[in-house]
Amino acid sequence: MTMIRKLAYIGLFLAVMGCSAPSVPEVFTESKSLPKIYPDYTNVTIPINMAPLTFELDEEADDMIARFSVGGEETVCAGKAQPEIDEWRKLAERAKGNAINVDVYALKAGQWAHYKPFSIFVSPDSIDSYLSYRLIYPSFVSYESLTISQRCLENYDESVIYDNVLCTFEKDGQCINCHNYQQYNPERMQFHARQNHGGTVVVYDGNIKKVNMGNDSILSAGVYPAWHPWLKLIVYSTNKTYQGFHTVDHNKIEVYDSQSDLIAYDLSKGEITNLENDTTELEVFPAWAPDGKTLYYCSAHYVKQDSTLSRTSEMINRAKELKYNIYKKSFDPETMAFGPRELVFSADSLNKSATLPRISPDGRYLMFALAEYGVFHIWHHDADLWMIDLQTGEARAAQEINSPDTESYHSWSSNGKWVVFSSRRDDGTYTRPFFAHIDKEGRGTKPFELPSADPDYHRQFMRCYNIPEFMRGPVTIKPQTFADVLKGDGEPVKYVNTLSKE
Repeated sequence: MTMIRKLAYIGLFLAVMGCSAPSVPEVFTESKSLPKIYPDYTNVTIPINMAPLTFELDEEADDMIARFSVGGEETVCAGKAQPEIDEWRKLAERAKGNAINVDVYALKAGQWAHYKPFSIFVSPDSIDSYLSYRLIYPSFVSYESLTISQRCLENYDESVIYDNVLCTFEKDGQCINCHNYQQYNPERMQFHARQNHGGTVVVYDGNIKKVNMGNDSILSAGVYPAWHPWLKLIVYSTNKTYQGFHTVDHNKIEVYDSQSDLIAYDLSKGEITNLENDTTELEVFPAWAPDGKTLYYCSAHYVKQDSTLSRTSEMINRAKELKYNIYKKSFDPETMAFGPRELVFSADSLNKSATLPRISPDGRYLMFALAEYGVFHIWHHDADLWMIDLQTGEARAAQEINSPDTESYHSWSSNGKWVVFSSRRDDGTYTRPFFAHIDKEGRGTKPFELPSADPDYHRQFMRCYNIPEFMRGPVTIKPQTFADVLKGDGEPVKYVNTLSKE
C-alpha cells in the first residue's frame, strides 16, 4: 500500500471513528473561568431524549478538545464538540437524573488550557419527539420563500410539511401561516394560505380539506387558531392586520390589527359563528384550557377619536396606546355555549400589553408574553415571558428564562415539563427556538438552543423560526398533496347565530 493510500485510509478511519479518536491533553494549565462556547450549553438541563448538544469554542484558539463523561463512560471530540448520537444516548441514559460532565481544553500559542468544567443535567422527563415551525426571512418584506417545516428533536432530521412556492409564482404570491394541532396530534392539524389559492387547510384523521372561511357575517377568515382539546371545534381570531416599517424606532417593524374579533368553527357541520365582535375591542390569540371548559384570549380597548383620519391611519399614530389584557370565557362542551368574558390579567394597569396566553397541560400555569404595547411582540425587543399561577392568581416575570432581547411565541410540551419559545437573544435579529424545563412551582431552568449537527449552523442560517409547536410525531402528508388541495376550491362555511351540539 502506498504512503498516500495509507494516509487516506487513516484519515477515513478517523472520520468514521468521529469523536472516539482524539485524546485529552496530558499537559495543560488550569483556567478559573468557564469556556466561552456557542451555543451556550453550560449548566443547562435537557430532556433524556434530546439530540446531542454540539458546540464550538467562541473565542480565538488553534484547537479545542471536549470530553463528555459520566462515571466510567466518556466520549472525546476535537475541533468542534459533535458527539455521535449512539454515544450521546449512552451518556444520557447513564446520567439520567444527574449530569453529563464536560471538560473543554483550548490550544493557544502551543499551550493547552483546561477550562472550569461544567455540567449538562439530564432530566428523566422526556420531550415530544417533534417540533414544527415556520421558516421565514426576518424582514417580512419578501415572504414567498418560506416553509412550514418539522424537526425530530431526538436527532437532526428536518423535513418540509408545506413549501409556499408550490402554489406561488412571482406576482401570484401566497403566504402560509398559523399551523396548529389538536392535542399535539400531527394527524389533526390546520394551516392558512393567504392570497393566491387562499384558504384554510384542515386535516382530521386522514381527511384533508380546504375551507373558504370568508363570510359576510364575520370580519374576515380565521387567523390565529385554537383547537378544542377533543371536539371538532376551532376558535379563531379574525384580524385585519397591517404592518408599519420604522426608520428610527428601536422596534423596526410594527404589526397591528385595525380590527379583530373571535369566531368559532364547527368542523363537522361547516358552521361558523361570532363569539366576540365588539367594535371597541380588539380580540386576539385564543387558547383553550386543557379541560376544554375555558377559553382564554387577549383584548385591547380602542375607540376611534379623530374623524379626519381613517381608522388605520389613526391607529398607526396611536399604536403605543394599545394595551392588551387577558380574558377568559367559560364553555359548556355539552351545550356548546360560551359564557361572558372575565378579566384574568390586567396588563394595562402596569402600562403594558399581554399577548399569547398558553396554558400548561395540567391547567396550573398560564404563560404569556408581555411588552410595552401592541399585539405582535416578536418584533418588540422588550418582550418577556410571564407566568400566572391560575390557582393563586399570582403573576410574575419568568426572569430565569428571559434575556435582554425578545422572548415571544411559546408552547408547552404535552407532559407539561418543558416549554419552547422564540428568542432573539443571540443576535437581536433572528428568532430561534429555546427550551426550558418547568418544575412543579412553575420555575424554569436555564434555556438551551435547539441543537444542530454543526454548532455553527444557526449563525449561517438566515431565517427565523416562527411559531414553534410541539408534536407527538411527524406530519406524514406530502407537501405536494397539500398543494393539490390548495389549488382546488374551498368548502364554504355557513353562518349561524349560535353553535349547537347534535
